[in-house]
Amino acid sequence: VKVSKQPFLGEIHTAHIQKTLPKKPFHVEPRNIVEDDPQERVSAEAAILNSRVNYYSRLTASSDRLLSPPNHVIPGPEELYIYSPLGTAFKVTGSDHSSKNPSIITIFAIWNTMMGTSILSIPWGIKQAGFTLGIIILIFTGLLMLYCCYIVLKSPKAIPYVDASDWEFPDVCRYYFGKFGQWSSWFFSMVSLIGAMVVYWVLMSNFLYNSGQFIYNYAHNVNMSDSEFGTNGSDKVICPFPNTDPGGNYTTSTVYFANSGNETSDVSFENWWSKTNTIPLYLIPLLLPLLCFRSASFFARFTFLGTISVVYLIVLVTIKTVHLGFHLEFHWFDTSQFYVPEFRLLFPQFTGVLTLAFFIHNCIITLMKSNKHQENNVRDLSVAYLLVGLTYLYVGVLIFAAFPSPPLSKDCIEPNFLDNFPTSDVMVFVARTFLLFQMITVYPLLGYLVRVQVMGQIFGNHYPSFFHVLALNILIVGSGVLMAKFYPNIGSIIRFSGATCGLALVFVFPALVQMISLRRQGVLRWPSALFHTFLILLGVANLLAQFFM
Repeated sequence: VKVSKQPFLGEIHTAHIQKTLPKKPFHVEPRNIVEDDPQERVSAEAAILNSRVNYYSRLTASSDRLLSPPNHVIPGPEELYIYSPLGTAFKVTGSDHSSKNPSIITIFAIWNTMMGTSILSIPWGIKQAGFTLGIIILIFTGLLMLYCCYIVLKSPKAIPYVDASDWEFPDVCRYYFGKFGQWSSWFFSMVSLIGAMVVYWVLMSNFLYNSGQFIYNYAHNVNMSDSEFGTNGSDKVICPFPNTDPGGNYTTSTVYFANSGNETSDVSFENWWSKTNTIPLYLIPLLLPLLCFRSASFFARFTFLGTISVVYLIVLVTIKTVHLGFHLEFHWFDTSQFYVPEFRLLFPQFTGVLTLAFFIHNCIITLMKSNKHQENNVRDLSVAYLLVGLTYLYVGVLIFAAFPSPPLSKDCIEPNFLDNFPTSDVMVFVARTFLLFQMITVYPLLGYLVRVQVMGQIFGNHYPSFFHVLALNILIVGSGVLMAKFYPNIGSIIRFSGATCGLALVFVFPALVQMISLRRQGVLRWPSALFHTFLILLGVANLLAQFFM
């Protein structure tokens, strides 16, 4: 007999556990299922429990839910035994016990899930906030996000008298706030997913363009160094848009920009291979059919590429920093020709980026369920956040510090820091190729998550028909194409989507859930109420500030 976390009692009875239905016993005819030596006899407590379940099973048929045994009658997963007619009992170990992960695997699973496209915008965010203020904001935001994620993680366990073991955070929101909580949490979760897909489309267009440009230039011996504004030497750094100083106090392009006036690349190739006009359209026949797959299990096999890409980015940043060295000067409030102040009023742009960079709140409960030692969940979550924060600090600080100023201004750091390296850079070409292939495999997974949630909420079916799915995918792809063509600024897209989804899923709902839970327990005190009210106001201010930057 195959046993999977279901208690067998009496003649034998078991609890058939479902997500939406209460636990109900059903009858199994007595048969000899004991093949090994008995491990222990049936205790008096077990006999009483057996009688109770027997009693409930005789009251009603298994199809009637009215008199099914309540949850406190059915033993917990750690107390399950097989009771045979021979009077012996065997401890049941769940069949998925082997699928539980040790803490180290859980920590790196969270790290890998949280590490996304935001890492490319961390140096730009530090530049927008100022070097010193940027580091402070990164640490402070990481701590706040960790605390709110902790609230989300423990929220199902804080609900009394209800079996919430299979609940996700939208279910918790539905419990506290009704349909409004469920639908609003679903909506903001969709904002984060669709925002990520739009960023992916912009980045895939960027990486495909630069990779194709590298191959074309290499095949035709085209030298683009004379038409690129940047430094000289083997480790060239460029400034795609030299006039980026918001104060407009200087113009470096007239001093350092040297354009020979001769276009060395083929004009016809440039017409057909344009970053904003053609490349976003070329991705449609590749990715739109992949989004229509009924299952995304094939693409899930390539998730390891995300880890490889991040590790390669860290190696790339380290090598570039060693070659370029540090270029830092501290100007606390005044703007100089090559350096930005340590404290800038544009810092809310960085908080918006970090809200998405540290965002894992909508899936942390699911990730932690696979942890073998549930008592270590808080510790493992904290360690994972520490690793993520250190990774962001490492990449952001090194790129900002190594950016060659002079001759270039720190304001030249792009929202995608790979754009500050020329197309001809081989190491950067490898990074772009890795990231492109990784995003091509992850993009259908994100589309699958959007489809499951949208179609499941509206039609009650994850795949109602091919035309329903095609219409949804066309809308998603169309939004990505429009952004890649008219507004390919991943920094702004990330900060707006991060601040929007973070308002509900990071700040407002976790803070309200915590206050309501403490109040019902009678332990809510005014310092806690003030702090959680401050979190809500912080989330609102974070979103509103994005519109004034």
